[in-house]
Amino acid sequence: MNKEIRSIEVKELDFDRKNPRLIEYGIKSNATDEDLLKVLWETMDVMEIVQSIAASGFFPHEALIIAEEAGKNIVIEGNRRLAALRVLLDPAIAENNGWTVPAIDEAIKMQIESVPCIVSSRDNAWRYLGFKHVNGPAKWSSYAKAAYIAKVHHESGIPLAQISEQIGDRHRTVQKLYRGLMVLEQAEQSGVYDRDDRWNTRLAFSHLYTGLDRDGIKNFINVSPLDEEAKKPVPEDKLEELGELCKWLYGSRSEKEPPVIKSQNPDLKHLDKVIASREAISTLRATHDLTVAYELSRPSGTVFEESLLEAKRGLQKAHKHMSTGFNNSTDLLKIAGSVANLADDLYEQMERKMDKQKNRISEDS
Repeated sequence: MNKEIRSIEVKELDFDRKNPRLIEYGIKSNATDEDLLKVLWETMDVMEIVQSIAASGFFPHEALIIAEEAGKNIVIEGNRRLAALRVLLDPAIAENNGWTVPAIDEAIKMQIESVPCIVSSRDNAWRYLGFKHVNGPAKWSSYAKAAYIAKVHHESGIPLAQISEQIGDRHRTVQKLYRGLMVLEQAEQSGVYDRDDRWNTRLAFSHLYTGLDRDGIKNFINVSPLDEEAKKPVPEDKLEELGELCKWLYGSRSEKEPPVIKSQNPDLKHLDKVIASREAISTLRATHDLTVAYELSRPSGTVFEESLLEAKRGLQKAHKHMSTGFNNSTDLLKIAGSVANLADDLYEQMERKMDKQKNRISEDS
């Protein structure tokens, strides 16, 4: 990476509207500085940097990395620091947004009006930024990583294998992230899903790229193997299923459907099992209820055994608290009676089934 360092006035520095972390929060190329500042402040804890600079000034060894593009000094590494500097140098920004920031003395204010910047380019800086944010000490979210990898791969022509090697990726994470992003972009380009229509503000991209490694989900959309590094990993005849998958993962505001995935563990595993079962997936489509559909995907014997054990644990807990918890309520006594009747009926049915089996064996012999 180019090591030329200059001292540049903060007012001459511009935010990077191509930064994948900002894109993740819906920032477009025409976003105003005010929009960018709000996103950075509200989602990326700019306040901690504000406090550090207010107390100790700007550390010279934390130089911003800039690229000179279209006559502007674009900060390709250090947008949070730039936001902190802007807020400290212009108190009106904090005042207008209702942010509380510490006052700085005149010496620090003079020191931070110009800050050290490493002048480089996106092509020259990608190895350093990739290591730091994809596989290093200051990791981005999975979507930001994927967007950065795709940008380097497409715009700079760097093979994914080389990106993996340069950033020390030994688990094929680069290829997995790239495939996940290509699947999401294919869903949008084909019109089967619009990520801006998702239910939640934050895009839980890890649900998708992680899910693509599971056999049920992988086969449901027939996604291409990692080695192919395809820009369109899903075949045309599976695009409808891809749209369904995206809605299950992210929901749809326009259709008033929340995602069925509330948390990756265990919901993603459950969805994978549901997708592999014809009856379960039919139920999911009809009810939009992952819990009900998942029960149908499981072996009946497993569900029966777990239900019995769960009932036993519940009864043991009730028995433990009976002397202090039972307040002579008639309603509770009726519930206990119903439980006893159900248990008796179940036991009798199980006993009859076992007797029939014994008789069959006896007759066969």
